[in-house]
Amino acid sequence: MSIGSKIYELRKKQNLSQEGLAEKLEVTRQTISNWECDETIPDLKYANQLAQVFHVSVDYLVGNDCLQPTIEKVSNIEKLAGIIIKLIKYLGIVLIALILIGFISILFFMNNKQTNVTKDGGYSYALLSCRVGENTYDISIGDNGFYDCKGCSDKMNVYLNDITEWPTRDEGVKNIEKYFKENGGSCE
Repeated sequence: MSIGSKIYELRKKQNLSQEGLAEKLEVTRQTISNWECDETIPDLKYANQLAQVFHVSVDYLVGNDCLQPTIEKVSNIEKLAGIIIKLIKYLGIVLIALILIGFISILFFMNNKQTNVTKDGGYSYALLSCRVGENTYDISIGDNGFYDCKGCSDKMNVYLNDITEWPTRDEGVKNIEKYFKENGGSCE
């Protein structure tokens, strides 16, 4: 669109006659007519005054509409920001999921603590090393009902043997660990 067409269009939008616009700019009506017919163009002084009267930029008036490239740049930046935000969301979700999986795994393995397990003749044995104070006790528990405690007194042997007679070796291990913990000790 030519500068003359823009002047005409903007003048009509503001309901100004050629004479009314000429009075605001202190030029003749014929000058306005010449501009609108593209016979002449306003110099910089009048282009600036026209831009002020019509509330537009001089760039818009003379056809250097830099607004569209700016809008396109902003639009591209908004699209890129949207992609980055989505990527951060997905990475955050993955990170949280990994943390939860790790936490659950730690809890699972802590609750299902495996002691040293060996296989002998088709039977599996749990080997525990437990202490109370200065005393250390090496305890073996097998799936086949086998129980042995090196260093245990007769009374302790009877009690520990009783608490290991459970359906599974793991339950027996938990009972022994509980016994030593209750008596101020620990098992590994």
